[in-house]
Amino acid sequence: MFAGVDIGGTTTQVVLCSAELAVVDGVEVPTPAAAGGAAMVRTALDAMGLLLARSPARLLAVGVGAAGVVDARAGRVLVASDSFHAWAGFEVTATMEAALGVPVFLDNDVNAFLRGEAATGAVAGEPHVLGMTLGTGVGGALWLDGALYEGPHGAAGETGHIPGFGDLPCTCGGRGHLETLASGRSIGARYGERTGHTRTAHAVAEAADRGDPDALAVYGAAGAAVARAILITAGLLDVTTFVIGGGVSHAWALLEPPILTALAAEPPVSGHPVRVVRSRLGNAAVAIGAASRARTESWASRAVRAPLGPA
Repeated sequence: MFAGVDIGGTTTQVVLCSAELAVVDGVEVPTPAAAGGAAMVRTALDAMGLLLARSPARLLAVGVGAAGVVDARAGRVLVASDSFHAWAGFEVTATMEAALGVPVFLDNDVNAFLRGEAATGAVAGEPHVLGMTLGTGVGGALWLDGALYEGPHGAAGETGHIPGFGDLPCTCGGRGHLETLASGRSIGARYGERTGHTRTAHAVAEAADRGDPDALAVYGAAGAAVARAILITAGLLDVTTFVIGGGVSHAWALLEPPILTALAAEPPVSGHPVRVVRSRLGNAAVAIGAASRARTESWASRAVRAPLGPA
């Protein structure tokens, strides 16, 4: 078995996957984000122990998708939001390897999301994809030539912080980023600016379903902004396949029409049609993608160690 772990600000999800990445068992537990990195990892380990006790298979490797900026090679968190206590700098892989005795591999959660969708999800088999997660913030990741492309500084595909989307202040300190229009937090804020009422993105979506013109306008602006980010990516990289996940994507019936309208009005210069799909794996995408990374790395390591046959 390969295990995948998704450590989010609210919940931690752990899955056990077969060699074909079929989910055999899984569990979701609250994340003790305020208690610090050690408590968060212990919670994940306890959840994994529960699953392993129910399975006769042997654990070969573990993948972890973590919120924030991570150093995948060193296996630690570099930067975390203020939702987490004592998470930045925490040695995730070393701590888990000491407890489990198997290799552990760390990824940013959005990278893990795209790995999952490219392995068994909505874009399985696609060689070139941009993945976007519309959640509390907006994240992005690139899949090029059948592999995750992180870039020289680990920030490739970060569409959420591309400027040129107005002049609103972003949570990162910049202005006019895609995240100011398309994240869950921003959808609530934009609706509040129009109406004076504080609402979550989910509540705004419910209002839009009832025909609220302000809610419809906010989701329309979010969809149009996502489409613009898609067109920028298509123009720069000639990538024309896109998968979108995250909590905001649950309002797909509100997001998809303005995305498709904007894409139809200004197609990529390549002339090739753009394909935009919603995540197929849903909330399990990050954990399955983390397990996929563990499988890939584990098999590659075993291949390197394998003895050569007779000459």
